[in-house]
Amino acid sequence: MKAILLHPSYFPSIEQMAAVVQAEKVVFEIQDNYQKQTYRNRTFIAHSNGKLLLNIPIKHNKTGKRQKTKEVIVENDFPWQEQHWRSLQSAYRTSPFFEYYEDDLEPLFTEPVKGLLEHNLKIFDLLCELIGIEGEISKTTSFEANPEVTDLRYLVDAKRKSTFEPEAYTQVHEANHAFLPNLSVLDLLFNEGPNTLNYLEKAP
Repeated sequence: MKAILLHPSYFPSIEQMAAVVQAEKVVFEIQDNYQKQTYRNRTFIAHSNGKLLLNIPIKHNKTGKRQKTKEVIVENDFPWQEQHWRSLQSAYRTSPFFEYYEDDLEPLFTEPVKGLLEHNLKIFDLLCELIGIEGEISKTTSFEANPEVTDLRYLVDAKRKSTFEPEAYTQVHEANHAFLPNLSVLDLLFNEGPNTLNYLEKAP
């Protein structure tokens, strides 16, 4: 059985979701220390001017001690949910399938969010439902530096240069700029709709 180890991330990249689709079992790392500048709390979408970063603000530990990711609390003094939803509407309102998925996704931006990890896992569950992904999901019970499953935790590193080169698909803003690869899987979903699963299955 092909099993992979991943960090739960905020609306995961196409690269990460392709790995999920092509695995038989997904193990989520939930025992790690939180690190800044990762896809744990950020994602990229396509906008008229190019890539747009959506970033969830978090409450930083005032003691200076490292936080576990599962202990990280979202900073809700800033209206990030409203801003992210407005950005998605602005970016994808004219895409072929935005309205098809809009009602399912909207609660993620209107219902209160407390824990980052819990929110990311909720997002993942919904994405699997919308895309049609089936497979075994589990969570780590301890942190392993050298796990026995295929370790894809590096995919959460936002500073890593990805070599992932998926096939181009029609993007809603392609008249404004060249194809933008490996954005949030939301970009693929809004542009390709029911074909998303097939695309992820065939991804390199």
